[in-house]
Amino acid sequence: MKFVLLSFALAAGMLAPLQAGLNARMGRALGDPVYAALISFAVGTASLFIYALAVRTEFGTIRQASDLHWTVWTAGCMGAVYVAATIILTPRLGAALTFALVVAGQLTMALFMDHFGFLGVPVQHFTWQRMAGILLVTAGVVIIRKF
Repeated sequence: MKFVLLSFALAAGMLAPLQAGLNARMGRALGDPVYAALISFAVGTASLFIYALAVRTEFGTIRQASDLHWTVWTAGCMGAVYVAATIILTPRLGAALTFALVVAGQLTMALFMDHFGFLGVPVQHFTWQRMAGILLVTAGVVIIRKF
């Protein structure tokens, strides 16, 4: 089961630069990266709705979202910033540098979240090995940027 989860994570990660490239193409065609992000989210929303219909999701459970703290709702805004940023950055920095920086940022926040158990993630304390991982990713960013 763990292999399936690891493979799924790898595949999802591989989709991110493809999505950014396609969204960047949309942004260039429209002349506005925000419109491209809007279309991307609209298509994503429609896709999730079709999926939910296909698996016969109980839509009544969506009402529970109204009971959540307002900060939980900001995740959608964060997704919009992420998608818009990749649309803007990929054509300017290239896919490799953009996503090297994205991964470095993701790992930095993930280490913080793990160490403090932020947002309910299991606590995994900061170690020198984890720091070495961040430094290696940072070195990768520098190498990609330089060459």
